Amino acid sequence: MATLTASARPARPARRMPRPRTIAIAGGAYLIGLVFLLPYLEMVLTALRPDSQIKERNLFPTAVSFKSFTSIWSTGFGPSLASSLEIAAGSTALVLLVAIPAAYYTARRKFRGRGIFLLLVLVTQMFQPTAMILGIYQEFQRFGMYNSIWALILVNAGFNMAFAIWIMNAYFSSIPQEIEEAAIMDGCTRIGAMFRVIIPLAAPGIVTALIFTFIAAWNEFVVALTLTDGKSLNPLTLKLSEYVGQYNVDWAHLFAGAVISTIPVIILFALIENKVASGLTAGSVK
Repeated sequence: MATLTASARPARPARRMPRPRTIAIAGGAYLIGLVFLLPYLEMVLTALRPDSQIKERNLFPTAVSFKSFTSIWSTGFGPSLASSLEIAAGSTALVLLVAIPAAYYTARRKFRGRGIFLLLVLVTQMFQPTAMILGIYQEFQRFGMYNSIWALILVNAGFNMAFAIWIMNAYFSSIPQEIEEAAIMDGCTRIGAMFRVIIPLAAPGIVTALIFTFIAAWNEFVVALTLTDGKSLNPLTLKLSEYVGQYNVDWAHLFAGAVISTIPVIILFALIENKVASGLTAGSVK
């Protein structure tokens, strides 16, 4: 096969300069992004400052020290990190275990009272743990679950269940029912069609529910403060507050702990980021 010579190749079109409006919009977007990133930059730089430069006003330290990141583990930060991972992972697993079949059934079955059920699910999203904290405390005291990791898992799962059901219901509803019927005609049971066909197609919605549930449980503070004694079970949110004393603040460990606590969420979001955007737009187009 003959190849085109250099002279016979079609000339590439000249690159057009972006319009001023496009440049202005892009510049504004970068500026807004920088504003949101500045607190994180300050957090990292403060964690890297030597003790002698903690309270200096210059943005960039003249020396870098990793002492805060190495000494923080001797303050009991490791067990708190493990507790938060258990609580967030357990809450997320429980939410998905209950929300997936609930969202699937409400999306595929037009049963009597379906609208009322979905409305009640939405109404539960209006209640905040702070407003119900006294009743929650009394209930778990009565069941002997005070200062238990299962108490935090159940409460976090309960307060994130409504969001997960609603977003997955929208995604299940957007999947054509004919796909499921074709799988059943090929020999799958309805449960088999759900696990083999529908759930893989609904992965963006499931992943969106997963990441939001994990972050909400990871950042929860009020329930953890109420249902634990702050000693044997001490999640990260409570541990970080311990570095803020009445008369003194341990800035080095506070910022180092904040940096470390963001890493698991960043890793999780980076792994599933490509699924989140499509999950957030589930049900927007029919």
